[in-house]
Amino acid sequence: MADQTMTDMETASLRAAAETQPARRGRRRRGGDKPGPELFPQKPFRQPRHLFKPLEAVSADELEAIHDASMRVLEEIGIDFLHDDAKAMLKAAGADVKPGEDRVRMDRAMVAELVAKAPAEFTLRARNRAHDLQIGGNAIAFSCVASAPNAVDRDAGRRPGNQEDYRNFLKLAQFFNIIHCVMGYPVEPVDIHASVRHLDCIADMLRLTDKVFHIYSLGRERNLDGLELTRIGYGLSPEEFVETPCVATVINTSSPLRLDTPMLQGLIEMARAGQVSIVTPFTLAGAMAPVTVAGALALQNAEALAGIAFAQIVHPGAPVVYGGFTSNVDMKSGAPAFGTPEYMKAAIAGGQLARRYHLPYRSSGVCAANTVDYQAALETTLSEWGAINGGANIIKHAAGWLEGGLSAGFEKFITDIDLLQKIAEYLMPLDVSEEALAVEAIRDVGPGGHFFGTQHTQDRYKEAFYAPIVSDWRNYETWAEAGSPTAHDKANRLYKKALEAYQPPALDPAIDEEITAFVDRRKAEGGAPTDF
Repeated sequence: MADQTMTDMETASLRAAAETQPARRGRRRRGGDKPGPELFPQKPFRQPRHLFKPLEAVSADELEAIHDASMRVLEEIGIDFLHDDAKAMLKAAGADVKPGEDRVRMDRAMVAELVAKAPAEFTLRARNRAHDLQIGGNAIAFSCVASAPNAVDRDAGRRPGNQEDYRNFLKLAQFFNIIHCVMGYPVEPVDIHASVRHLDCIADMLRLTDKVFHIYSLGRERNLDGLELTRIGYGLSPEEFVETPCVATVINTSSPLRLDTPMLQGLIEMARAGQVSIVTPFTLAGAMAPVTVAGALALQNAEALAGIAFAQIVHPGAPVVYGGFTSNVDMKSGAPAFGTPEYMKAAIAGGQLARRYHLPYRSSGVCAANTVDYQAALETTLSEWGAINGGANIIKHAAGWLEGGLSAGFEKFITDIDLLQKIAEYLMPLDVSEEALAVEAIRDVGPGGHFFGTQHTQDRYKEAFYAPIVSDWRNYETWAEAGSPTAHDKANRLYKKALEAYQPPALDPAIDEEITAFVDRRKAEGGAPTDF
């Protein structure tokens, strides 16, 4: 009898809930034909904060064992620095550099002293000061997909990146408040010649978004052009620019144990300009790193610290971020795998290492899926979960990443936005105020009632729960009548609606003209070399 009574109560509650839904869902449908808050419910721009203490994948003793292994790599094996000026600076700072060799060895005391000069936290200024980012501490910044050579959507399929797709991804990044920065070209516009591509791409970033963005370290000239365009776009004097972190680059080591010339040129120019380098070894266990997660982490740590220490030689106090991108490969094919258990453990342990050195931490939200399906959702969620539980401050590739980074997906961008907004809501502190505890509402309803019609519910229902943009909460019959749409179907429609709703951010006409003049002049001069 007790079980039957409970079933009856549940049935009554579900019936009551169903009776309240048509009006609310009807309102949402009426607004659904045009872009707006009904179609894209989102909170104002704000950085989520780590609400929970980061997890620890290894004990304190085990963390020190990884640290010690990394120091032994730097002291005994060393890292190749493929840049003569960099080697000269390292030697002058006390590193072991033999004439005619690229190998550089650093003792642990030198590394510790240099890394300690890097700031634990800093502000990364946006063109729109409302979009400034705190980097470090408990702050989180989500970036969209970056550096994909291909774009993909359901309508046109997979194609090489082009400027139109590039601009559309920038518009989506600007439109959605949960995207805090654009850490790289979302898709590579290969229809623009490589010698001038950076000029058009950075100009587009300055015009189509007013959030923090990224420039590539692909040769000194590109760095200098990117830095000058950023300075112009922000309206800063050269002196103000050096004192104001405004733009970031990613410095990828060539694992194992190598920093190449373009990356070192980037580190040098970014540090000299007071701008941000995110030093990120690309360590895939079983390929460019040892097959064990611990060994891959030891290599990641050695390479990251080598780059960070060098940045402090160039400019003590230069803002840097400790980057972790350790995953594993499929040992049957050699293909990179993401969102794996090993990836999650490496992301969490990477956060422990970054905190040990009092550095901001970068991780990623990635997958190896080729389309918007179960695999894409599972692997992306697990990657994000590893990054969040690892205490990451910057999470790259958090919206739109597909195919192990070979494609930027428009529908995937939208499904990831839904995921990121849910994560941000999860990280909001729980309200336990007297009003939230709802004792008086419970008293008013009493035994056997329901809370749908109470004033307490009526005052709060619009904002009480997260409203998804992709998840479909209609009952089966209503969903079937609508054609049984999948998440992929809905995301295809929604990304187009978001592009319709996009509004370009304001830009001072005088600054716009100066950007154009700089781009035109550098194009006339031939742009940047392509033989880096």
